Amino acid sequence: MEGVAIWRTGMRRAVATCQHHQQSSAQRCIAQHQRRFFASPTQSHSRPQGQDEIKAAPQIDFQDDRDQFARPRSQILPNSRQSRSRGPNNNANRAPNNTTRAGGRGGRGGRGAAAGGSSPRADTRPNLAHLRIIPASPSYFTATPKYTDDLLLLSALQRRHQLLPVLPPGHAPRVAWKTIDQYKTELAEPVRAKMYGILVQLLKRLNYIHPALMPDEVRRALDSFKREVQPHLNVPKPIQVSEYGVAVAAGRRKSSTATVHLVEGTGQCLINGKSLSEYFGRLHDRESAVWALKATARLDKYNVWATTEGGGTTGQAEAVMLGVGRALLAHEPDLKMAVRRAGAITRNPKRVERKKPGKLKARKMPAWVKR
Repeated sequence: MEGVAIWRTGMRRAVATCQHHQQSSAQRCIAQHQRRFFASPTQSHSRPQGQDEIKAAPQIDFQDDRDQFARPRSQILPNSRQSRSRGPNNNANRAPNNTTRAGGRGGRGGRGAAAGGSSPRADTRPNLAHLRIIPASPSYFTATPKYTDDLLLLSALQRRHQLLPVLPPGHAPRVAWKTIDQYKTELAEPVRAKMYGILVQLLKRLNYIHPALMPDEVRRALDSFKREVQPHLNVPKPIQVSEYGVAVAAGRRKSSTATVHLVEGTGQCLINGKSLSEYFGRLHDRESAVWALKATARLDKYNVWATTEGGGTTGQAEAVMLGVGRALLAHEPDLKMAVRRAGAITRNPKRVERKKPGKLKARKMPAWVKR
């Protein structure tokens, strides 16, 4: 009896398992029939019979228009439902169908025809929610957009015209570029010295292009970085000898200035109405005042009258020396090389260094005390 009971229980379990398997397979088939797939048009004709219609996915239209999001959707997607419902051409095409249906559906056809005849006006106002503002400069999001634009412009010009003939080294036109302070004030951007140095290097390379072959765009770019006043173009006026044989020249040194009148004579020298030995007590200052005449062996051929002011004796003596050297070249221009080698026509720009706080002089420190 126990064996029969066990056999019956096993049979029941087997039957129940088979029924459950059949039910699950039937449900799976129903779910597959209800599911819809998207396929390409080439695959839509090869579907098996008995299944639902497989709809092909709409084609994607890629556009290069930047303002596509600012126009209505009906203009962007002409095949969409919105365009079919709002388009005047589609409504006009639907009008005959509605009229044909008027006999079967009564008044609905008339209303449909009237609606098809007067289509609503498409909304052509831009959608501000989809507007995308494009900056005018590609460097807009950098810390220094104007400087970056200038750097890109000069770099592009240098690459574009790098094969043009250039002048020999040292023969480029002398140009005074804008200072970094002027450039920063013009741009209103925090430009560092290293950044501006890169611009100046590019400007110098472009300045070496031969002037006869320099393109207009390069010339305009260089002019935009030049100072308004070019000090290299300021040529000093030549010193002329008057009808009385007097050459007048000016000299400066430190804070001293001197005006020198040089005329052919016997070698007399007056400084502020005094003789050379009376005005300058030091022998070095006396030699410095007439060093241009002494270096060219012209001490006994010219008379010197000078007025000087400001500074000390050393500054006044060297200011007189510079004035005498310039006036001597007005009489004898051939002595320029000799006077230049003597250093009598070169302006000395050195000045006294200022005193610093915490120091006794410009650089002298106070004595260090341990305690």
